[in-house]
Amino acid sequence: MKSLSPADRPREKLQRAGVLSLGDNELVAVLIGHGTASTGALEIANQLLATAGGVHGLLRFDRDELAQVFGVGDAIAGRLMAAFELGRRTLARAPHPRLRFATSVECGVFLLPRFGGHRVERFGVMLLDARLRLIRTQLLTVGSVDAVVVHPRDVFRPAILAGASTIVAFHNHPTGDVTPSPDDLRLTERLLRAGHVMGIDVMDHLILGDTRYCSVREALRIEWRE
Repeated sequence: MKSLSPADRPREKLQRAGVLSLGDNELVAVLIGHGTASTGALEIANQLLATAGGVHGLLRFDRDELAQVFGVGDAIAGRLMAAFELGRRTLARAPHPRLRFATSVECGVFLLPRFGGHRVERFGVMLLDARLRLIRTQLLTVGSVDAVVVHPRDVFRPAILAGASTIVAFHNHPTGDVTPSPDDLRLTERLLRAGHVMGIDVMDHLILGDTRYCSVREALRIEWRE
């Protein structure tokens, strides 16, 4: 390992170029962590893979067999066994189905018990994929008892990073009154315009109270009709 330039060492390469840039031996070297006084982690990884006959052969090794490879030992063998088991479990266990939200009502029912009824105003966003399945829900800002400052760029940044196709903005009113303020209406209009430009649908902006919620997008429709 010491003969490699710093940028080519597995851990540094992982940070610089991502996990997909690493070969099997480099991935194993990252798990090993450090070598001995005379042998680097990458050399130990190469020896381990040669002994096992490749990365698939490692799965057939028990902890004692791994520990007997020079430079591995009990602690590293345990770390490797844990990594192998995590890999097995990701393949063996089907992921839980992701929740799907097709309407503002469904979003409101989901958000109200989780983010309504707080003493200070909090603003967040639901990120949905192209099939309207939930990627994650993320709080963006926490304000005072009556205000929170939000800019559209703060709303769309996590959506872009997550590859979301649709967002649902939300915030709570600590007073419990879910009537949209003029600022709520203006912010929603800005989000709708920005989403149109960026190609990200803004399904709604929901105001959460204690036991009720309000669709600001619907409030805007009523205002425009009037």
